[in-house]
Amino acid sequence: MKKLFYAFSLAIGLVVAGSLNSVAQSGKPLFPEMPGLVSYTYRHSFAKDVSATLDTIQRLGFRDMEFSNLFGQTPEKLRQLLDQHNIKCSSYGVSYDNLMRAPLEIARQAKVLGASYVRIAGVPHEKGNFTLDDANRTIQDFNKIGKTLKEQGLTFVYHNHGFEFRPYKNGTFFDYIVQNTDPATVSYELDILWAVHPGDDPVRLLNKYGNRFKLMHLKDLKKGVQGDYSGGTPVENDVALGTGQINLPAVLKAAKKAGVKHYYIEDESPNIQTQVPQSIAYLKSLKQ
Repeated sequence: MKKLFYAFSLAIGLVVAGSLNSVAQSGKPLFPEMPGLVSYTYRHSFAKDVSATLDTIQRLGFRDMEFSNLFGQTPEKLRQLLDQHNIKCSSYGVSYDNLMRAPLEIARQAKVLGASYVRIAGVPHEKGNFTLDDANRTIQDFNKIGKTLKEQGLTFVYHNHGFEFRPYKNGTFFDYIVQNTDPATVSYELDILWAVHPGDDPVRLLNKYGNRFKLMHLKDLKKGVQGDYSGGTPVENDVALGTGQINLPAVLKAAKKAGVKHYYIEDESPNIQTQVPQSIAYLKSLKQ
C-alpha cells in the first residue's frame, strides 16, 4: 500500500513539476512591442520606389521608423506617404556637416516628418585615428547643437560608430564624450553592433549611462568576427538577430531598465528579405 501511495505521489509530483516547467518556459514576453525600422535597411529599394517600399515595410508590421535619407522626396511628400501607410517617423538622421551648417532647416524638416529626435552617426576625424582633439571638438559641437535643437522642441542624439571606443584614461573616448556633454541637451542612440565590434559591452554602457540612451539600433554581429576601431565591417557581417555573437536578451533587459524610448531594427546586409522577418520572429520569441 505504501509503495502504491509513493508511486502515486511521485506521478503527481512529476505532473506538477512538468506543468511548472512549462509555465516557466512560456513566461512573459521579454520584448512584446513591435520594434521600429531604420530606413537604411531598405536603402536600395527606397532608391527605386519609396511608396512601394513603404508597402513592404507596412506589410511586415512596422509602424515606427528612423529615416536618414529623404530618398529624393521633400519632407512634406515623405510625410504624406508615411501617413498613408500609417507609419510614424520618430527620428530623423542627418549628416554632421548638414546639421552644423543649417540646424534650423534640419529642425524644420524633422518637425514636418513628425520626428522628435535629430540624429547624427559620425563626426569628422582622420580615418583610423580618433584623437583627444577630435573628442573635445565633438563635445563642443554637441553641446552647441543640442541647445539649438532643444530650443526648437527637438532632442539631439548621437549614434556611436565604433571609432569612439579607443581607450582613453580609465575608459574610452565615448565615455569621455558622454561625461562631458550636457545631459539636458545631448542624448545618445546605442548601436549595439558598433559597441561590440570595437570591444565594448552594450550592457555596461546602458547600466552606466541609463537614460542618456534614448534610442537603440538592434543589430547582430556574425559569430567569429574580430572587431577593431575602424568603424567599418563588411555588410555580410550583419546577421539576423539571435544568430550572432551579441547577448540580445541581456541587452534588452538593460535597455528596458535604462528607459530606451525607441528600438529600431537595422540590417545592412544583402539578405534583408529573409533576415528582417527572422529578426522580428526572434524578438517575439524571447521570454523573461
